[in-house]
Amino acid sequence: MIGQVIDFFIHLDVHLGSLIRTAGAWTYLFLSVTIFCETGLVVTPFLPGDSLLFAAGAFAAAGTLDLRILLFSLSAAAVAGNMANYQIGCLAGPKVFHSDRVRLLNRRHLEETHRFFEKWGPITIVLARFLPIIRTFAPFLAGVGRMNYWRFSLYNAVGSLAWVLLFTLGGYFFGNIPAVRGNFSLVILVIVAISVLPSAVAFFRGRAKKAKNA
Repeated sequence: MIGQVIDFFIHLDVHLGSLIRTAGAWTYLFLSVTIFCETGLVVTPFLPGDSLLFAAGAFAAAGTLDLRILLFSLSAAAVAGNMANYQIGCLAGPKVFHSDRVRLLNRRHLEETHRFFEKWGPITIVLARFLPIIRTFAPFLAGVGRMNYWRFSLYNAVGSLAWVLLFTLGGYFFGNIPAVRGNFSLVILVIVAISVLPSAVAFFRGRAKKAKNA
């Protein structure tokens, strides 16, 4: 599975082009389901997000996909995915935190998580949308911490729309530039690398801080 995901990333232009030729209008459903699962299911953060939006935008510019349908369906999928993940956090969180068998997760941790999202939740939900892996867990933790539902819904919509518009329109306007089109696989890898860079920096800074304190 890992090999297939890596191959999909590297040859996204080939795979998506083949999908469009084979599936036709069903391609919109495939793209929407992928975006939904990438943020809606806690166990699928490895699915393509940023790069898939960019590639879809490039194909829309080439006339093989309808940009309006693309923006509507992908935005709806992104919003719905986060809402589903939030609900999963609401349902699963209390059961985990209230369990006496899990000593590291207790009511105090749940209350701290709730306070964090009440104070910083809006900006966290918006910015997390642009960070792979983190955007998969942010809505789940928001649900665990019982962030206000309407506040979450509002900022989820803002972050999701901004994310879809930025990467899809980025692909639409720049994806078919000869230099970009001729090195499309490399461009996709650069997008993936830039997307995960903030998370990697934060991770290694955390490791370095722990090592220094130790």
